[in-house]
Amino acid sequence: MRLFSRTPRVEQLKVVIVGAGEVGFHIARRLAQESKQVVVVDQSAEALRRVSEVLDVQTVQGSGCSPVVLSDAGVMDAHIFLAVTDSDEINIISCLFANAIAPDSRKIARIRNEEYHLFQDALTNEPLSISTIINPEKEVIKAIDRMLAMPGAVDFSEFADGQVKLVGVRLEQGPLIGRRLMQFREVVDDVNVIIAAIVRKDELIIPGGSDEILAGDIVYFACKDTSLETVRRISGHDTAPVKSALIIGGGNIGLRLAMLFERKGLHVKLVDKDKARCMVLAEKLNTTLVLHGDGTDQDFLREENVDAMDVVISLTSDEEINILSSLLAKNLGAKKTVTRVNKAAYQPLVSAIGIDNSVSPRLAAVNSILHHIRRGKVLSSVSIRGEGAEALEAVALADSDVVGKPVRELGFPRGTLLLAIVRGKEVVIPSGDSIINPEDRIIILTTREEVSRVEQALTVKLSQL
Repeated sequence: MRLFSRTPRVEQLKVVIVGAGEVGFHIARRLAQESKQVVVVDQSAEALRRVSEVLDVQTVQGSGCSPVVLSDAGVMDAHIFLAVTDSDEINIISCLFANAIAPDSRKIARIRNEEYHLFQDALTNEPLSISTIINPEKEVIKAIDRMLAMPGAVDFSEFADGQVKLVGVRLEQGPLIGRRLMQFREVVDDVNVIIAAIVRKDELIIPGGSDEILAGDIVYFACKDTSLETVRRISGHDTAPVKSALIIGGGNIGLRLAMLFERKGLHVKLVDKDKARCMVLAEKLNTTLVLHGDGTDQDFLREENVDAMDVVISLTSDEEINILSSLLAKNLGAKKTVTRVNKAAYQPLVSAIGIDNSVSPRLAAVNSILHHIRRGKVLSSVSIRGEGAEALEAVALADSDVVGKPVRELGFPRGTLLLAIVRGKEVVIPSGDSIINPEDRIIILTTREEVSRVEQALTVKLSQL
């Protein structure tokens, strides 16, 4: 029997989502595509109309703070409860009533205010019992930090406590351009590095040996943490570390990022249009130079020597301002730009107009929440290029057919690739002859269409099929 030879018979996962905004909508879409049972609750009829017109999910209009509305949404038999509105208070109260109605459900809440995070025990213990707290702002800062650690990186994920990296790098030059994958080992003799995926003009390719790497491709490398330097070397990018940064926007994200950069010893300038906010920032920061100014003013940027900056990061709450300031900085000579873009529809346009990298608090929240939703032996998951594919980390069940056979005999569906096997502290980048042992962690990349089958196959013992 092969791992993917038939569909496992498992109980359908039911998820109730409070909040039909960008975060709730994108999570609902992902879960609906995976044939999960999804109910979306929101007070806005217009927001629910958008959901119901596009997605095959159930909608309930009303407040997530109402126990009657939550009961109508079927919270009592939900496996997972998500509170992802823009209001921390609504999310907390929703979890309070959800826990009263369904104490055994797993509750995940989006909470941004740092003051609430100071009382972690009050949020995670009774009467709330929130299983996981997601702070989108912290997720964005982590994403920016990882991007800057790897020149040319547009995506950076870690698995198995950091032992395995999955890095998406835009290749404009270097030894891999024009090479087919079957020639990869002629250029890269490090067996701990493989190519997992290629993104070309927003098309995701799980490549075969005959696929060629072209200039402008985003190439996803899977590697051991000790082989990250190999990826840097073959990516064709300047590997000089970032030493200076200009941050445009002194909100919570800009402030936290400046604090992080200070701890790393970077030379930091932080710009904000609000004079009163600049005074607050100056009091909270130590070595950062706080400037009162407009990030879309060319003369101001020129005066601040933006051309000498290693990176310009635009983090205001207005994405049009962020895009414009990044384009101006790039035109004036900034080496690298990172732009905060909230609307998912804008994401594909960012690289097309010349901006190096984009980050989104909302999409960061979506990815982080999906990371915690997977069932059973699936430990975590990371979305690749928005929603094109997903990398899953799972534990190999002792009595499943995945154990004890060469990888080439496992019958993976097209578009699915085994990236790594983690056995204790040993990491194996597999070949066709590699064999998975019981309790190994395995990391699999699969297309969106196959996520549900792969998740179920990794969760359910084959004796139950």
